[in-house]
Amino acid sequence: MKVLLVGEYSHLHNSLKDGLQALGHEVFIVGRKDGFKNFPVDFVIQKKWDSGLLKKAKVALYKLSGFDISSFLTYCQFLKFKKECSGFDFVQLINENSFECQPYFEKKIISHLLKNNKKLYLLSCGYDYLNVKYCFENPNFKSVVPLYLNHKIDKKSFGNVLKFRKKAFFKLHQFIYKNSHGIIASDFDYHLPLQGNSKYLGLIPNPINIDKLQFESLNINDKVIIFHGINNDNYLKKGNDYFEKALEIIQQKYAEEVEIVTVRSVPYSEYINLYNHSHILLDQIYAYDQGYNALEAMAKGKVVFTGAETEFISHYNLSEKVCINAIPNVDYLVNELSFLIENPDEIIAIGKRARAFIEKEHHFVKIAEKYKELWTAN
Repeated sequence: MKVLLVGEYSHLHNSLKDGLQALGHEVFIVGRKDGFKNFPVDFVIQKKWDSGLLKKAKVALYKLSGFDISSFLTYCQFLKFKKECSGFDFVQLINENSFECQPYFEKKIISHLLKNNKKLYLLSCGYDYLNVKYCFENPNFKSVVPLYLNHKIDKKSFGNVLKFRKKAFFKLHQFIYKNSHGIIASDFDYHLPLQGNSKYLGLIPNPINIDKLQFESLNINDKVIIFHGINNDNYLKKGNDYFEKALEIIQQKYAEEVEIVTVRSVPYSEYINLYNHSHILLDQIYAYDQGYNALEAMAKGKVVFTGAETEFISHYNLSEKVCINAIPNVDYLVNELSFLIENPDEIIAIGKRARAFIEKEHHFVKIAEKYKELWTAN
């Protein structure tokens, strides 16, 4: 079986690739390395004219003509990989805008993939037309959209979300839905808005390569170490402002009992090791389920503040915590952190349960099997 995975945002496709290869399949990834994260990609597409004077020229050209030179150059780069991106049994897009092109060029690339391969599937594991539409129509749904509606994030900073409300992206969405063999959600944040959709094939949890993530039972000899990794581009969208305010209080309240480590926008290969000695990791606030960073940290046995709403707990039939549900409330976050600091045995227990949960529900080979079964059945 030959599989082409299109795009990489979080290490999801790399871990799925590992799982599929472990099952004996031939797998390649085409796309960008997601900026500073620098994920491994087999056929690399670089975003051109994206800094300095060239970016200014690009913006000026776009304002005058509506033509995006970066999208055109992305399409040109893809054409160099036309042969390499043909002849696959299954192609999976990580997003409705996997190449981050204008819809016109995105459609041209996808058209080639449709014409020269057998089956194409779409992942819902980030912003897309239906997810954004659902969040705007249901402002009480736990998401980043209320930040925009409440004017906490401006229109420019929210551009990567708002673009999916534009007519051109709606047409791209329709094109993909019409021609794909189905849509797969990676967690509850994307599963819930897709329920009842005729193209929706179901939820397959994120694959985590536990062979690459060493588990060490937490040992608290001196201070409780709290790790806070910040992506500057998504500072507000991840709820980092709430985390930082909570940490200020924790630092004052437990000055002798805690050590707080904060890092900003580091490459994935560095980030994944920077929190090795920590006990608690602060991930994100506006989620029902765990994102990729959270899952990998849980695999290492960390206590992670992330999404863990009742829908998630009910689905996996959990009677004990495997992570801490985070919400946009500083007092709540302080109380949860305080409890853990004052009860270090609970940190150790949650860390062990976190690893066991990942092994049971997110094992990369088991998840690869689920993808294979779904692709071949649909």
